[in-house]
Amino acid sequence: MRYTRVSMGGRAVWGRVEDDTVLLLSESPLEGDPTVIGTVPLDQACWLPPVVPPVFYAVGMNYPRHIEHARLMGDKAGVTPVRPEAGYRANNALTGHRTAIVKPHGVRGRFEAEPELVAVIGRTLRYATRQEAQDAVFGWTIGNDVSARAWQHEDRTLWRSKNSDTFKPMGPWIETDVDALAQTTTLRVNGEVRALFPTGDMVFDPFDHIVELTEHLTLHPGDVLWMGAESSSGIEPGDTVEIEISGIGVLSNSVRAETPRPGPPSSERQRP
Repeated sequence: MRYTRVSMGGRAVWGRVEDDTVLLLSESPLEGDPTVIGTVPLDQACWLPPVVPPVFYAVGMNYPRHIEHARLMGDKAGVTPVRPEAGYRANNALTGHRTAIVKPHGVRGRFEAEPELVAVIGRTLRYATRQEAQDAVFGWTIGNDVSARAWQHEDRTLWRSKNSDTFKPMGPWIETDVDALAQTTTLRVNGEVRALFPTGDMVFDPFDHIVELTEHLTLHPGDVLWMGAESSSGIEPGDTVEIEISGIGVLSNSVRAETPRPGPPSSERQRP
């Protein structure tokens, strides 16, 4: 099945996608057994991120070709990991299918999109075996890990380079019936293929990470785990970015420049 969230009159409502219709649901399928309370045509849906996670986990440097490219570029992070590790991202960065990625006016240099598989956790889990980790995945969705590389290298943390508003499109839905690791990931910009790779060609797969994570913390229904990308592509205002993972769907977002704001940028303001 395909589950999503849409905006109805400014209110978030869960839905189940069937053919050209979104069946509106009474509650989250992660929390109960929802009933159908209405419908909306698919082409009229106002898409939201398919889940707002209690905790947003993200994996980096998880594809061999990405690691080799980073190494050749002199990036200290270009080292094959010896065990699964994940970082964190911020929910404020999430945005839905067919919404705009906003490039902040202060961004310079490389502004990039990275296509990622996303695992959605469906049950509370601690000290998981690999089988329990597999059983705990409710379904799979698609993420676009937008990054401002200059900020990534200038700042002590990833707070703005990865977590600025709209930098994490996710959607359009959660697919529950797919072998996600047997699929193909494609990144297109304005219809041109910029990346194409086997989705499952990872150093450590989602279940490896879930087992490792639950050695130290508890996963909860709705948590998401972004699995990294093999490659990325530069994007600019005016572009349309599409990420397709076969068997799941297509996540599409336009790119626009941030609306100018009054007053000087923060770097020129006087500090108290």
